[in-house]
Amino acid sequence: MSDMLANFAVNVASDYYNLEKKMQNLKRKLELLNCQEADMVARLREEECHPGKRRKSVVKYWLSDVASKQKEFESLETSVNQNSRISRVTLAKCADKMIEEVTGLLDEGIFSGGVVQDVSETIEEKFVTVEWKGQAFKENLETVWTCLLGNEVSSIGVYGMGGVGKTTLVQCIYNELKNETMFSGNIFWFTVSQDLNIHKLQNDIGKALNLDLSGEDDEHKRAAKLGRALERKKRFVLMLDDVWTPFSLQKIGISPSLSTYGFKMIVISRSREVCQQMECQKHLKVEALSEEEAWKLFMNKLSYGIRLPPKVEEIAKKVAKKCARLPLAIVTMAGSLRGVIDIHEWRDALEELKESCMGRDVMENEVFPILLCSFNRLRDPVLKRCFLYCSLYPEDHSIQRHKLITNFISEELMERRTSRQAYFDQGHKILNKLENVCLLERCEESHYEDGGVKMHDLIRDMALKITKDNCMVKAGLQLKEIPEEQEWKEDLDKVSLMRNNIEGFLSVTSPRCPKLSTLLLSSNPLKSIPDSIFLQMRGLHVLDLSYTLIEYLPSSISDLEELNALLLGCCWKLMFVPPLGNLKALKELDLSYTDIKEIPQGVGSLTNLKCLDTVGSHIETIPTGILLGLSLLQHLTLPTWMTIPIEEVAGLKQLEEFQGKFRSMHDFNIFMKSRPSDGLLSFYDIQIGDRCSYSYRNPERLAFKLVSFGKDSLKKGERGKDEIMLPRDIEYLRFDQCGLSSCLFDDFQQLNNATELKHCYIEKEDGIECILKLSLEKELMAEVEQQFYLIPLHYLESLHLQDLQNFFALIKWEVAPAVAPSPHGPFSHLQRLEVVNCSKIKKLLPRSLVQNLHNLNVLKVDSCKEMEEIIGDDEIGGGLGAESNTIVTLPRLKILYLIRLPKLESICKGSIICDSIEEIDIEYITKVRKVPLFLPPLNGKPSLPPSFKNIVLWKEEKGWWESLEWDQPNANSVLQPFVHYI
Repeated sequence: MSDMLANFAVNVASDYYNLEKKMQNLKRKLELLNCQEADMVARLREEECHPGKRRKSVVKYWLSDVASKQKEFESLETSVNQNSRISRVTLAKCADKMIEEVTGLLDEGIFSGGVVQDVSETIEEKFVTVEWKGQAFKENLETVWTCLLGNEVSSIGVYGMGGVGKTTLVQCIYNELKNETMFSGNIFWFTVSQDLNIHKLQNDIGKALNLDLSGEDDEHKRAAKLGRALERKKRFVLMLDDVWTPFSLQKIGISPSLSTYGFKMIVISRSREVCQQMECQKHLKVEALSEEEAWKLFMNKLSYGIRLPPKVEEIAKKVAKKCARLPLAIVTMAGSLRGVIDIHEWRDALEELKESCMGRDVMENEVFPILLCSFNRLRDPVLKRCFLYCSLYPEDHSIQRHKLITNFISEELMERRTSRQAYFDQGHKILNKLENVCLLERCEESHYEDGGVKMHDLIRDMALKITKDNCMVKAGLQLKEIPEEQEWKEDLDKVSLMRNNIEGFLSVTSPRCPKLSTLLLSSNPLKSIPDSIFLQMRGLHVLDLSYTLIEYLPSSISDLEELNALLLGCCWKLMFVPPLGNLKALKELDLSYTDIKEIPQGVGSLTNLKCLDTVGSHIETIPTGILLGLSLLQHLTLPTWMTIPIEEVAGLKQLEEFQGKFRSMHDFNIFMKSRPSDGLLSFYDIQIGDRCSYSYRNPERLAFKLVSFGKDSLKKGERGKDEIMLPRDIEYLRFDQCGLSSCLFDDFQQLNNATELKHCYIEKEDGIECILKLSLEKELMAEVEQQFYLIPLHYLESLHLQDLQNFFALIKWEVAPAVAPSPHGPFSHLQRLEVVNCSKIKKLLPRSLVQNLHNLNVLKVDSCKEMEEIIGDDEIGGGLGAESNTIVTLPRLKILYLIRLPKLESICKGSIICDSIEEIDIEYITKVRKVPLFLPPLNGKPSLPPSFKNIVLWKEEKGWWESLEWDQPNANSVLQPFVHYI
């Protein structure tokens, strides 16, 4: 092991000290490249003087790359010369990469086929394209162009929503290629259109190839003729625009062998799925413009650079914003207002757009039909229904995928499935399809665990236009009052008033809406609901009053016999719900996080109920027999203070998601044994015994696979002879004063099979001494080495140990050989390790274990009064297993906290390399005399990684900090600017 580490150190040092040589080599190659560039410029100046001659596009791109490479070198040289914070290893790698790239440019710059071409020979029919090109457009152009010039990619899929500029982008590529000789003018453009006709497409391609197919009707023979004609062309580019339906390329004569001839293809579609099925090797999504570029395009089309009066410009910016960064809408709207300077007309145009961007005639005539095509192409009515439902949410609103799919289930929008998990699988498939055809957008920045989606503003306007006759959507408009009674039309099917400031029903008493199926009033400061509101809404299927301030539900709720879902979650003040026994169709009842103290009367007779949420409510008991009548329950959450009738819960054979507390291990085992052999719960949050400390609960979603052992739940007297049964797919495990024995694995042998376990929290356990015991006698070594993947700690991502008074080691070696092998497997996926107030542990990490911690991001050690070493030697067989003065590497460590460790004398006897370190917090470790952080030298001086942010110290420890010893001279002065005293 020491030899391996020594070799590693030598290799690292070699990179550090060879940087200057690499920079000299790079500089020489760049000088050659600059000479080649100068010769090229002179050659072009001479040859372009001749009439009808122009430089090739490939030459233009080469010159651009040379200029970029010169700037990159200057930046790299500055970093090297100015003692940059970037590590020498990183700089050396950058130099290696640039040497390779410059060498490639030198080879490419020969241009044996010439640098100019005859314009008269290359000018043919071209597309009329936009003159204005923003930065994003140019970047996309370069991406496609690079693929065309290279050999790695032969087919490119360009996709995006309607009107975003896909066709315009590829038309510009087409025009550029028409000026090139690399494909000998063999650039073919075909518009496929919505109604795919292979026979017509074959004829079009044949005509372009001067091939007469009129005498052949057999599709396969026609394709064979096209294939032979294309092979004779050798190098060619095929551009297929407006592809809605995927088809086999062999039907138009394209076979895989053509790629060896220099064949290139660009497919333009609104669907990523189409591009995938058309075998495109690279997919480029054309996004909407940035706000800045959208405004520039708007002004370019509006006034060709002429400034508007300041007050008109202010309104014009609002009008442009309503176009939602979509080029088609921007060009259309700007064109309709070109030459208009009267502020009244501008204000009127803005007013028309406020209700809907489709409210202006020019938008309805030119933009709406383009967007509508995407909707009409959704052949599956399920996709259409789910898409239109998304428009009920506020504009530009990120929608949690899980919540949205839950609503799809409540609304019965999807095809019937037998299990809740199957419904969610179908829901995710639907959302993926809508994303792939660019009718929904994925929210990458979403804070939701399973991600979010949202609608582009103009897509939402299109959806609202489709549903305007039977939907009233006024979500997120900051309304203070319910819409007037005349707006509640009899034909309404869905009403969404979510996320407003509505406090009551002052302007409406009893709207007549017999067909209304969905009423969404969530996230309003609504305090009360008149009893008359629901009298003429007897057809309601979904009523969402979640996140409101209501205290009582009106008695008229009891008469909504067709109701499928009654959603009252997070109505913190809600104390009373009327009898629900008449709601026989009810499938979902959410009473979570309310002030309700008893299960509403009649719930036991709701035999169709599949989801019952009561977590966070004040319900203490469920009357005997209630759950027996709810045999179809798939989702059940109960407050942690509720006494669970274990026999009734165990009888729920359809249960897939469960949250609640069992009194004892005996009850928990009864529940586990009641599960069908293949009936793993999809999600669960199970507490055994009383909870001693707070654990996170998400009011929006049950998203964990968590088991928590509470106070005394594992003590022998409490659990008797009961074995401990854990779900084999458990992800979170928590122990809090439960009575663990000396070794976690002694209590939980099943952890050997819990390969999904990612997070473990152990708090206030006086009995535990270690996590794992390993016996490494010689006859067992081979077995351990081969079977390490069975150790669940191999997959563990976070480990939190707190208030463990007798804990002294992560791994206890029972019998050790003369030389310690590396304990392969344990903790190799660990990202976060926290050890807090564990008073007996003296050494945290033996060296043989540290080599497994290559994924560690956060290391926190706090208030461990006997801690002497963080990283120490392997004390085995009476000696040391690893040499002290070696390099330890923690490549992903970002945060290091060492706090209140009065006996700590050594962080590490060797040196620690942490190229990703961002923050160090060291407080009250004044016995430490040396910080072993290895700072890679740059120009003979230590340098910090570019990620480094700060070091946190107490003010009274300034003298101690300044007295520390360092292996490298000037290390303290390099770190000093990053020190923050508190």
